[in-house]
Amino acid sequence: MKLPNREKAYIPLAKLLDYLLSETHVAGRGKAKFFRLFGFDESNTALLEQGLLAIAQNDDVKTETISPHGTKYVIRGSLQTPHGRVVSLTTVWIVDKGQERPRFVTAIPN
Repeated sequence: MKLPNREKAYIPLAKLLDYLLSETHVAGRGKAKFFRLFGFDESNTALLEQGLLAIAQNDDVKTETISPHGTKYVIRGSLQTPHGRVVSLTTVWIVDKGQERPRFVTAIPN
């Protein structure tokens, strides 16, 4: 199964800057260490965004969970890094209740 409305998936810029790439965010700093190790930083957030969106648009949903906030989808995929490596990630997306567009929640290195 593919992510519903995957062509409308989006990632708020703050989710990239203040979470995935933030070295001070309590929950995100470990992820920031990972992404920065492979060359992602504030200068290439568009590249990170494009790679994460490609996972949402191209890879299959592994699990679907209904919550009080909406429906969460877990998608595993690969991300090309600025350092030329390909890394495996598990991404989580949510379609909030009453909405149609999948919103990025998190990425977890595999």
